[in-house]
Amino acid sequence: MSYEVFARKYRPQTFDDLVGQTHVSRTLKNAVAQNRLAHAYLFVGPRGVGKTSTARILAKSLNCVKGPTVTPCGVCDNCREIAAGNSLDVIEIDGASNNSVEDVRQLRENARYAPAKGRYKIYLIDEVHMLSAAAFNALLKTLEEPPEHVKFIFATTEPQKVLPTILSRCQRFDLHRIPANLIAKHLQLIAGKEKITLEPAAAHAIARGAEGGLRDAESMLDQLVAFCGDKIGESDVLSVFGFTSEQTVADVTERILREKTPEAIDLLHQQSESGKDMMRLMSDLIAYLRDLLVFKAKPDALKEDVDPDAQKSLAAHAELIATDRLLELIDQFAAAEGRMKWAPNKKLHFEVAIIKAIQSLGQATLDEVIERLGELRDGDRTRPPGAPSVQPVATGADRVEGEPARKAGISDPGYSKARVEETAASVDPEKLWRQVLGKIPAKSFLRTLCELVRPVGTDGRNFLLGHSPDDKSKIEAVASVSNRRQLESLLQEVSGRDWSVKFVAKDGMRSGDVAVSEGKKPAESFKDDPLIREAIELFNAQVRP
Repeated sequence: MSYEVFARKYRPQTFDDLVGQTHVSRTLKNAVAQNRLAHAYLFVGPRGVGKTSTARILAKSLNCVKGPTVTPCGVCDNCREIAAGNSLDVIEIDGASNNSVEDVRQLRENARYAPAKGRYKIYLIDEVHMLSAAAFNALLKTLEEPPEHVKFIFATTEPQKVLPTILSRCQRFDLHRIPANLIAKHLQLIAGKEKITLEPAAAHAIARGAEGGLRDAESMLDQLVAFCGDKIGESDVLSVFGFTSEQTVADVTERILREKTPEAIDLLHQQSESGKDMMRLMSDLIAYLRDLLVFKAKPDALKEDVDPDAQKSLAAHAELIATDRLLELIDQFAAAEGRMKWAPNKKLHFEVAIIKAIQSLGQATLDEVIERLGELRDGDRTRPPGAPSVQPVATGADRVEGEPARKAGISDPGYSKARVEETAASVDPEKLWRQVLGKIPAKSFLRTLCELVRPVGTDGRNFLLGHSPDDKSKIEAVASVSNRRQLESLLQEVSGRDWSVKFVAKDGMRSGDVAVSEGKKPAESFKDDPLIREAIELFNAQVRP
């Protein structure tokens, strides 16, 4: 008997054998069990995810001698003929080579005749998007009202090319790319049956290279067995297919995030000299940055695609960069990838992309520049005499918690998130606030703001200033960026710690509580100030025209 490749030998034969397509298999099983069968189905998805296999399993479920059943026996004549592709009642048509009106007319003529052996006559058209517009139109009437013994099953990788009139007559099922962890697990299952030793790292490397296609992964495993024999390691996978190890991609990313330009370029040269594909390495780098972005947004979202060791690496790198900077890096490398496709010297463009990316990490963003310009414009006018100037805006890695205090603009060289949380608990907010008030002149916008709030506690680095919910509009009118920065600077000056001022509305606090506690009437502390009245009127005019 001739050799049978893994992709055919281990093709799914039942709904339970489908990998990573639970949403499709469950729906079809319920439809068969409840006898709620549509006359036309459309399976959509990228290559190698199980479209044709699902169509054949559905055909076996309908035409099995024990059927319709969700568990076709696989041993009756109908099941064996459908699996082999030579059933008289299951006609498989290649849409690319049978796409004319004449082919569809012949199909319509044959559809009138009853099935030879099975319960249904099933037409399985693969790559249905290749049919011409005239062929689609010729199929419309038959597809909408086929004979009771006829079922249509279509499969395509490009549903946007199928006419809307065809789509509206079909039940559509979208098959997804299969997660890497499921592919690796399935490869280990095949390796066990074939008595092959497949290292877990090698299985994950194959799964990543397959990019969600199980058939591609099985073909790659077949090729590796021919190359390596019965023992396959990660180095074999990287050598045969030119992939870059996940650890190498993580090392490149870390050197970029830590702004180590020589080390990053040196690692790139090592990969180039060892024969690695630069386009593949760039694609892997962008994919890793994408995983890092998703991890920062929702760590649990990657547990199906990323192994535990890679998740630890992502967690460490997530602390080194802010989300907006990460988005910029992805855009830069994506643009470089586009240029590399047509460039003869791909390594050159890769080097330039790394250098530019590292330089951009230390540059201020447009939002930071605008904010700083606003501070320079308003800071000198609103800063009371003797108050410290506003700290410069930190950029890039300077804003990352745990970076050196020298870069973050913090006076305490031992600054860290843990130390702030530890010392914040021992701070007396009331005492600290009284010291701050002692440094603010009586007649100033900042003093007026302070008379509307009072300290209610701390939360990590946040110094919480409470106010009445009724005073929210007043707070928004006078709590400018420059005033907030001045308060943070004064808090840092009197406490020796870095603070971030946060205003919170407290339900139990009445309007004017702070002013009354100091022996002043609310009107005297706020409404009688003409400058404040003017600010409130301007604010109200902007938000309520």
